[in-house]
Amino acid sequence: MKINELMTPGLESISPKTTAKEAARKMHDLHIGSLPVVDDGELVGIITDRDICCRVTGMGRDAVMTSVADVMGKEVVTCFDDQDVTDAVQLMVDHHIRRLAVLRRDNSMAGFLSVDDLARNSHELASNVLQEIGRASCRERV
Repeated sequence: MKINELMTPGLESISPKTTAKEAARKMHDLHIGSLPVVDDGELVGIITDRDICCRVTGMGRDAVMTSVADVMGKEVVTCFDDQDVTDAVQLMVDHHIRRLAVLRRDNSMAGFLSVDDLARNSHELASNVLQEIGRASCRERV
């Protein structure tokens, strides 16, 4: 099965110049926990609700004065929409992540593939990803 058959297409995105407060509001309004950060059509990062919590609020920064670029994750794990789902699962396990940015072959954003997307197709597949991510997290803490 190909990634484009399971992924969530047509994503909202945000500019790196946007404030952390605006990013938090957008995530709240859309009921999502992350946004791809796109600059001139190119994926340059990802911002999550955890980034805002830990890197803004937790560090005592002003969310109105802090830009998305200041707190976003700059290393985004990606896959291509025409790859096999097993490739995506392996990336999630290897990088201990629950969602992948999905690109088209021209490097434009196609969507996201999350563990929830996997679960809609196969509870077993999603469960395996979560178990492997959990095991890796436990090994890192030891």
